[in-house]
Amino acid sequence: MTFKPVSPKLDVTSLEEGVLKFWKQNQTFKKTMEQRQGAPEYVFFEGPPTANGKPGVHHVLARAFKDMFPRYKTMRGYHVSRRGGWDTHGLPVEIEVEKQLGFTNKQQIEEYGIDKFNELCKKSVFTYIQDWERLTDRIAYWVDLEEAYVTYTNDYIESVWWILKNFWEKDLLFKGYKVVPYCPRCGTPLSDHEVALGYDEAVDPSVFVRMPLVDKPGTSLLVWTTTPWTLPGNVAVVAHPDVDYVTVERDNNGTKEKLILAKALVEKVFKGEEVKVVETFKGKKLKGLKYQPLYTFLPPDKPAYYVVTADYVTTEDGTGLVHTAPAFGQEDMETGKAYDLPVLMTVQPDGTFIPEVTPWRGVFVKDADPLIIQDLQARGLLFKSEAYTHTYPFCWRCKTPLLYYARESWYIRTSVHRDDLVNLNNQINWVPEHVREGRFGNWLSNNIDWALSRERYWGTPLPVWECETCKHRECVGSVAELSAKAGRDLSELDLHRPHVDNVNWDCSECGGKMQRVPDLIDVWFDSGSMPVAQWHYPFENQDKFETQFPADYICEAMDQTRGWFYSLHAISTLLFEKPAYKNVISLGLILDGEGQKMSKSKGNIIAPWEVLSAHGADAFRWYLYTATPPGQERRFSSDLVGEVIRSFTLTLWNVYSFFVTYANLDKPTLTTVPAATNELDRWLLSELNVLIRDVTNAYETYDVPNATRPIEKFVENLSTWYVRRSRRRFWKNESDSDKQSAYSTLYTALVTVAKLLAPAMPFLAEELYQNLVCSVDETAPESVHLAEWPKTMPEFIDESLNRDMATVMRLVSLGHAARQKANRKVRQPLAEAAFSVGSPAERKALETHADIVADELNVKRVRAIDASAEALTHTVKPLPKQLGQKYGNKFPALQKAILAMNAEDVARTLLSGQPLKVSVDGTEYGILPEEVEVKANAKSGFAVAEEGAYVAALVTDLTPELVQEGLAREFVRRVQDLRKSTDLDVADRVNLFVEASAGLQSAVEAHKDYITSETLTVDLKFATPPAEASVVEDEFEGEKVKVGLVKV
Repeated sequence: MTFKPVSPKLDVTSLEEGVLKFWKQNQTFKKTMEQRQGAPEYVFFEGPPTANGKPGVHHVLARAFKDMFPRYKTMRGYHVSRRGGWDTHGLPVEIEVEKQLGFTNKQQIEEYGIDKFNELCKKSVFTYIQDWERLTDRIAYWVDLEEAYVTYTNDYIESVWWILKNFWEKDLLFKGYKVVPYCPRCGTPLSDHEVALGYDEAVDPSVFVRMPLVDKPGTSLLVWTTTPWTLPGNVAVVAHPDVDYVTVERDNNGTKEKLILAKALVEKVFKGEEVKVVETFKGKKLKGLKYQPLYTFLPPDKPAYYVVTADYVTTEDGTGLVHTAPAFGQEDMETGKAYDLPVLMTVQPDGTFIPEVTPWRGVFVKDADPLIIQDLQARGLLFKSEAYTHTYPFCWRCKTPLLYYARESWYIRTSVHRDDLVNLNNQINWVPEHVREGRFGNWLSNNIDWALSRERYWGTPLPVWECETCKHRECVGSVAELSAKAGRDLSELDLHRPHVDNVNWDCSECGGKMQRVPDLIDVWFDSGSMPVAQWHYPFENQDKFETQFPADYICEAMDQTRGWFYSLHAISTLLFEKPAYKNVISLGLILDGEGQKMSKSKGNIIAPWEVLSAHGADAFRWYLYTATPPGQERRFSSDLVGEVIRSFTLTLWNVYSFFVTYANLDKPTLTTVPAATNELDRWLLSELNVLIRDVTNAYETYDVPNATRPIEKFVENLSTWYVRRSRRRFWKNESDSDKQSAYSTLYTALVTVAKLLAPAMPFLAEELYQNLVCSVDETAPESVHLAEWPKTMPEFIDESLNRDMATVMRLVSLGHAARQKANRKVRQPLAEAAFSVGSPAERKALETHADIVADELNVKRVRAIDASAEALTHTVKPLPKQLGQKYGNKFPALQKAILAMNAEDVARTLLSGQPLKVSVDGTEYGILPEEVEVKANAKSGFAVAEEGAYVAALVTDLTPELVQEGLAREFVRRVQDLRKSTDLDVADRVNLFVEASAGLQSAVEAHKDYITSETLTVDLKFATPPAEASVVEDEFEGEKVKVGLVKV
């Protein structure tokens, strides 16, 4: 059995390109679906991206997480239909086309022609599809784009209409006059979940305005607002009925004035200015007080300009008196309805003031803010104006500040199903778990009706027709129904505007003309309908839909709790009364390497192709999986991805290269279920089966860090412990059962790791599998992604052995730390290492494996000590800052009490992580480890390191024999480096020619057998190297050497 030779030098890019070629030639992805036909279904929904923009790093993040679970489930024997999809409607597409045409408003679109505009939108949606397909391919995100659903097709739209008709029949679809978040640039309202996508920091004016009372000259209501542009629409002021208010008297440029505001806010508003409180009363006393209107551009058609009361008024900011303009705020509108207030609409749909607002007619409202402030100042009505920084909603697509604006819109009555939305959400497994009750759960608990309609052009038309005469309305749920109503076959009709707008029929109530309402629907309703509409259900594929709903798994970024996660959940709840998905991973933001949010303005956006070209897709993916848990923000840079290759990929590659190199020399008989007798083999197979068990459990519970990080830890131990400690077993000449066992154990570990890595690092896993399995077993599945997932063999797991070896590794690590403190190289043998451990079981482990510890630490003797006091003493110092802040004037007494205690007892307690019980004046205090500094002081002749209950003490005095052995080991290192630089094969034998200073020559002579064995030397001579020899010269430890090497 011979494997393809493996160079220790890894070229990640060419490896991955080779694997890509292999997958394409063999149609591996297609086979993962074909070969599992008839198996149990694992259902994955692809959240459809929009292909009219280039994909970025955050798309790689989502796609990496989407990819791993379908790969895992395929290996577990499931059939996974990985159908892709494209989100093709909506404002993002329209805005791109507007930019191409140089348009800035809706009127230009209508003049150009809706049909021509929508045709350009249709072409635009796939502008960057090749970029998406190329990136999807390169990162090994396996998704079926050949059969992808597209939201602009008639079939898709018809299914969406069917859902809307269902809602219509349940009285869930209605038209209402409400204050909606409105984008004046796009000329359309936004839904609540869209608003949530666009919050950003904004600086607005914070304005305090006097509103003089009609019946109390010299007295004004003091009202606060951050939207001066809404003041021309003011019709009332709201106070809280149960809050305390005051009338204060103050000097206003030489005259006394009285101002009314909430008592709790006096200090905040006047900031140290002396004011006299002349009256205190409850807010309900203000009810009905009339004030002079600020502006009279529009005459009110109902009583206005008086104080009303409501419970939503707070005293956190402002004055406790809220200016109310029902046209520009939802609470204002509710108050307006409760008190029958007039609605003064002073703003046009494009966000500019109407002509009646004469000073600022045609001015965009936000631009008018400073002009309104100037006007109030000039009229003596402005108390003060400040800059106010707060979060404010912007249009998530065009970045225009949103206005809250009263208008008629179509809504879905989601609020009546609020309890169902909450209850069904409780059945969903959220990762991270807190999103279920927190971000998503709170959102559902405060659910408001879904603002569905959009006053735009490129999207799914709302299938509601209205009689022009009597206003009778009908909702259409299919093309067949539309054809029947219109009295002609409309099966070939493009269901977009303007074509569908031209379909009319006679009103069944009055005989008038039925005309479609001009609205489109929210694009998020499109994407949330995909479980149904991707199959053109219920018109086709009923069986397919039944097997593909609900989803077992979906995954997108955290912001989709307000987007796709919500629209899927809401539609499924109202339509089927069941969740649309069972498991969901919600991903945190990607930040730059410094932890800053990526943005064009900061110039810190990282292009995915830069990282892929430098480090490949596997490292890219692995970093995203292991950097932080999925829901947390993660820093990202090319260097951080490169670190994966340095710290993990190369470690695994070196073990793989080592195995293949020696296996090709020895041609061992390999088995993947070795009967291990060697303790190191038994330990590795035990850890390997624990790894299979734990990684499998993590995949089953959607725990990404624990599906990946333990593999990294295992590979680290495989390399730095198992292979390093087993090297001599591979090197030795005789091919006994111990050597065969070492080969089989390492082979089993590498093949298993390849399979466990496959869902996360698909390229490297394939490379290992092809060489280690397919090259020697013609009957094996042709790809690791078609192979069976490894099964845990409990009989191989020995938890006691795992614990013992973990103790040994921990003590060795501590021993190395002690060596470093003494500045003693590992190649310098020492006389003794002594250890204090935490439990009898650990002491037994040390005694049982003393030979391993001695070999690892290069010491002649290993022993356990009963107490650390044999090798070190401790001093303790109570920390004034920590204890002083916490206990104040009790600190001196506590300090005295701690210092009076036995320092070793104090140290032992605190180093074990336990609080120290200290009694002062009859009161017991628990002093925490971080509140006392504990210093270890090594006794003479020892180098000491400690960690909690564990202490390693190394005797550092050197005898002449130990010094000689150290020199011999240093000499061996120089010869091994010379072998490497001469590019010798690992099995090549050599002759050595040595010229050395007296001390080193003596050491080489004393340890000649050890040196020749380690360096595969046939003959070692003290002589001048011949001309053909490879030569190295060096100085170390005060000795000089010149070595010549000739291959035999």
